[in-house]
Amino acid sequence: MFSPVNPFCLTSTPAWRNAPPLSASHWARGVEVGLRLGPDYVTQRCWLPGLAATRRGLRSAGSMRRVTLFVNGTPKNGKVVAVYGTLSDLLSVASNKLGIKATSVYNGKGGLIDDIALIRDDDVLFVCEGEPFIDPQTDVKFHEELTGSHTDWLTLNVGGRYFTTTRSTLVNKEPDSMLAHMFKDKDAWGNKQDHRGAFLIDRSPEYFEPILNYLRHGQLIVNDGINLLGVLEEARFFGIDSLIEHLEVAIKNSQPAEDHSPISRKEFVRFLLATPTKSELRCQGLNFSGADLSRLDLRYINFKMANLSRCNLAHANLCCANLERADLSGSVLDCANLQGVKMLCSNAEGASLKGCNFEDPSGLKANLEGANLKGVDMEGSQMTGINLRVATLKNAKLKNCNLRGATLAGTDLENCDLSGCDLQEANLRGSNVKGAIFEEMLTPLHMSQSVR
Repeated sequence: MFSPVNPFCLTSTPAWRNAPPLSASHWARGVEVGLRLGPDYVTQRCWLPGLAATRRGLRSAGSMRRVTLFVNGTPKNGKVVAVYGTLSDLLSVASNKLGIKATSVYNGKGGLIDDIALIRDDDVLFVCEGEPFIDPQTDVKFHEELTGSHTDWLTLNVGGRYFTTTRSTLVNKEPDSMLAHMFKDKDAWGNKQDHRGAFLIDRSPEYFEPILNYLRHGQLIVNDGINLLGVLEEARFFGIDSLIEHLEVAIKNSQPAEDHSPISRKEFVRFLLATPTKSELRCQGLNFSGADLSRLDLRYINFKMANLSRCNLAHANLCCANLERADLSGSVLDCANLQGVKMLCSNAEGASLKGCNFEDPSGLKANLEGANLKGVDMEGSQMTGINLRVATLKNAKLKNCNLRGATLAGTDLENCDLSGCDLQEANLRGSNVKGAIFEEMLTPLHMSQSVR
């Protein structure tokens, strides 16, 4: 038996069992010695306090734990520490490392830790100074909502071209757009990233750049050579509503203005000189409003549905011209040659046709069927055999007109002045002659002409 006085000897009652409690520094020194020299060497060579510490250290060396400590409510500036001793020892270390007065510890789910044995290796713990647990993720979201923006930068890979911007740029300007929904909440859409960490977007980069710049500063700036229609389609795809309006206006302004200006006399004369006499000049639907076409040779020209309102056609030759559905309102056609003219459903309201010649010696009759001739002045015109069937001549002046053999069936002659007219063999069946003036008639008007 070894002597109990010798601290290195083993006795029936080991002296280390009666040793006083060890401080944290003795305990740590025992762990260090135990790990460095091994249990056999320590058991035989260490002093009694060191021996006790060594045995305690050996028991815990195989299960030593380390944890990461954060201040309550924040996931930043953490400290990695070793867990030893009691919970009070851990709080003391946390106070020194984090610079706070630690009073309690929580795990990542907000559970209060009141026993050191509950801590596992590589746990993440949050140290409090007495306040309730604050979820760090909730705190970050609250801060973002409070400030109204994200401060983290991100990179977009749009069609192979990289754009670097911030979340606030993509989110704040158009909060209801696709880009805002994609990057408002991190990883909410599971956006795909390339090897550089850039978010992949399969769109055209040249059309995306003006959209990104618009989200940055609110101004639409498009470089030369970029089609605005392409930018518009991208804006519609990403749902940038305010930009869509800007682009539609810009596209409309960039297009050449439609030329509806009337054709002048000088321009029309150039057309006439360039056209052979045997060829028909096609002027259908053209605008001659207010033009001076007086005394011009306009034979056989197609003026169908043309705008000839307020034109000066005095003494013009319109023989066999097609004026079907043309607008002649307010025009002056005094002394014009209208032999064989076609004026079906034309509008000549308020026009002046004094002294016009509608009589063709070859027998070709002028056709004004269904024409609007309200208030026209046709005094002294030659209209033998003219077709005015169902035309409107209300309040018109036809004094001293030659209407021999004219077709006036169904014509509205209300308040029309027919004084001095020659109505021999004219067909007035079904016409409205209410208020019409038949004074100084050259030939008698028979009832057979007006009653079927």
